[in-house]
Parts: sequence; C-alpha cells; structure tokens
Amino acid sequence: MEPERAKDLLARERERIEASLRTHSGEPLEADDEVEPGDTDDESLYQDEFDAGRVRELRDQLAAVERAEQRLRDGTYGVSIQSGEPIPDARLEARPTAELTVEEQQRTI
Repeated sequence: MEPERAKDLLARERERIEASLRTHSGEPLEADDEVEPGDTDDESLYQDEFDAGRVRELRDQLAAVERAEQRLRDGTYGVSIQSGEPIPDARLEARPTAELTVEEQQRTI
C-alpha cells in the first residue's frame, strides 16, 4: 500500500475514533451528587457503565492507530508484526490498523 494512502486511512480512522470518544466521554447521566446509583432509574447506571466500556474500547482502538502510525513512520506498515509477511492491501483498506494477516489473526482467536 502506498504510504500516502495508508496515512489517509489512518487519519480517517483516528478522526472517527476521536469523534466517538468525544460522544462517549461526556459527563455521566447521573448529575446530582446526592442521588446514589440505583436510587432512580437503573437505565442511567447501565448507560454510564456502557459508556465507560465503550470509552475503554475506543482508547484501545486509538492506541492501535498510534501503533500503526509508528509502523508507517518506521517503514514497516503493511507487514505482519508476528511473521513479517505482507498484509494484503484489501485487509488494510478494511482495517487500517491490522497488525497481522487474516490467517495469523484467526489463529489467535
């Protein structure tokens, strides 16, 4: 994959993740300090926990983007971190942060 294309894909992925982070890392729904979790509608507690889990996922995804950007700078983007085999462009188009080939990824599941 051409470095400029990879850079564009990673920039769009970073933008998507950062926008989602802004959406999910706002103030908790439970704004009143005197209200204990469970005193009112359980839905707000569930939503707070869901958002916290989503924020963790998004931070993990952002870390993957940062690793991919570093590989791009190092000249190793598009190469498996496990075997050194090339990662097909079609996989990188679909998943710009891919670190492994599909076969390697399937073995880790």
